[in-house]
Amino acid sequence: MKREILVNATPRETRVAILEDGQLVELLVDRPDARRMVGDVYLGKVEAVLPGIQAAFVNIGTEKSAFLHAADVVVEDAPVADDEDDDEDEAGDDAGSGSAGGGRRGRREVRPIQDLLKRGQDILVQITKEPISTKGPRVTAQVSLAGRFLVYMPFASKVGVSRKIDERSERQRLRAMVSEMLPDDVGGVIIRTVSEDATKEVFERELNTLINNWKRIKRKTQFTRAPALVHRETNVTRGLVRDLFSAKVEGVTVDSRQVFNEITEYLTGIAPELVERVKLYEETVPLFDKADIETEIRDIFKRRCDLPSGGYLIIEPTEALVSIDVNSGRYTGKRDPEKTVFKTNTEAAREIARQLRLRDVGGIIVCDFIDMETQGNRDKVIHELRTHLGRDRARTKAHAVSDLGLVEMTRQRVRQSHWQSMTESCPTCSGTGRVFTPETIVRRTERAVRRMSAEGRREPVILRLHPEVALHVLEQEHDFVKRLEKLAGFPLELRDDPLLRPDEIKLVMRGAQRDVTQQYALA
Repeated sequence: MKREILVNATPRETRVAILEDGQLVELLVDRPDARRMVGDVYLGKVEAVLPGIQAAFVNIGTEKSAFLHAADVVVEDAPVADDEDDDEDEAGDDAGSGSAGGGRRGRREVRPIQDLLKRGQDILVQITKEPISTKGPRVTAQVSLAGRFLVYMPFASKVGVSRKIDERSERQRLRAMVSEMLPDDVGGVIIRTVSEDATKEVFERELNTLINNWKRIKRKTQFTRAPALVHRETNVTRGLVRDLFSAKVEGVTVDSRQVFNEITEYLTGIAPELVERVKLYEETVPLFDKADIETEIRDIFKRRCDLPSGGYLIIEPTEALVSIDVNSGRYTGKRDPEKTVFKTNTEAAREIARQLRLRDVGGIIVCDFIDMETQGNRDKVIHELRTHLGRDRARTKAHAVSDLGLVEMTRQRVRQSHWQSMTESCPTCSGTGRVFTPETIVRRTERAVRRMSAEGRREPVILRLHPEVALHVLEQEHDFVKRLEKLAGFPLELRDDPLLRPDEIKLVMRGAQRDVTQQYALA
């Protein structure tokens, strides 16, 4: 599989596109006003301890207090069960996401939150999930710092190996090498996937750097008053180079001289053999236009996603979950309906895995595939989905097809999706995507005038409506004003107002020019 990275950088925005076999599969966007927070370390102050949910809220200086669960609090004297063959998830699951939220730190005893923390206490925490919707950030006290080859965990006591290193002998060799050089009582590490060709000297150099970074963070907390940021995770471009750029990547193309220099300087220190794979793009045609991916980027905000054979997906984000519906569309096959359904579902499985990565969708996801008659075909579709999900750097889990033909799955979520972060609710429809019909608005206007009449008002009133609603009245209910005047007992004047929203009305007292909409237009 050919993999390449494109970086489009401007002073106000950096966009990173990851392509596999020429197809866009991931998009990372970083802006100064909405920078990535996962991996940042804060000195926080405990605001509240809640035994009922075994959690605490910590003030770290963000708009909403951070959520800290009892399982993420460091217990100095708790035993940790080490397993020599235990696997680890790599930290730094996303470019620039830092090391938080990585592998398991061992199975610790979870003690009651009220025995561990007190209100007003200072505590060092690291962000594992950014604020999403109405929730504040999630944090852990089990801090971890990511390098290119190792993830250092000051509060662990073991050497873990990335799950993605499959060969058992190689895992044992790496574990033995790093265990030998790890000083006593300094913590534990996870050996990352790109470490397979690393030497002992490289490991020692990076481990010393990470340990010194931790010492620097600890020293800073002694002279800092909570809440305060004490360590900022590297930016999106450096994080991507550190976490993803290896010999398996064809190259990195950058359209900014400044970012190009930053990347080459960084690589010179950690992987000089990769410097020649970094290219500076200097053509007049924008980089993403040259790669023909701008259209795909715009399409990630659409509900509909077309499949090669003619079928399509409908992707609907909601508060609780993301629903994905598979439709055969114009693809009707030839003779065998089961083959038609199977082909559509197989294409859908591949595209669903890609769209989840591309849109950075997380949480609970429910996929409604087209019903298949045979169990064998259902198994093949779920296998196809899991195979393509295996390319995802975020942790995913897909369950078997249910009796209702649904596939329930989860995808690790550490920040808002692109849909959440780059769009906002429509002021007209409040995010529903729908507005009331002209007929509904006319009836609403009628009820408002009736309320005014019931109160005994007899002053002339101006009815202001959106032009489309006013046109509906003129064409479909031309006697509306006269009929309503007769019922109300006072003069009415209809005016169109292009400044109104499609489903908005205004009631204005003609003499005093006083707006009384809020008082009478209830529903």
